[in-house]
Amino acid sequence: MACFLVPTAAAIVTTTVSKKIPEKYHMNWLNSMLWGGITILAVEHLAHKEVVPYPPFLTAGLPEVLPEMIRVGLTMTVAIFIIWGIMLMAVAVTSKKIKYIETR
Repeated sequence: MACFLVPTAAAIVTTTVSKKIPEKYHMNWLNSMLWGGITILAVEHLAHKEVVPYPPFLTAGLPEVLPEMIRVGLTMTVAIFIIWGIMLMAVAVTSKKIKYIETR
């Protein structure tokens, strides 16, 4: 129902601060993963009428929404950050190998 709200909050924060973060952290990758996932989830929730385009927007109440946000939304957001971290580590390792090969 509202699991996409947690990555939405994270995406707003990361998009806001991305100009201040060095390019080597590839914030554009993180923002693309967050906003892409949010878009897909929002469309899916609209298709299943769990979210409606008029107030109150969510078809479930707060007692149903909060546990889902914590259980599903937080898990998805953490998973996206972990995958982004793995991507950054892969780039760092690969670039070190390339520099080593070039200096030989």
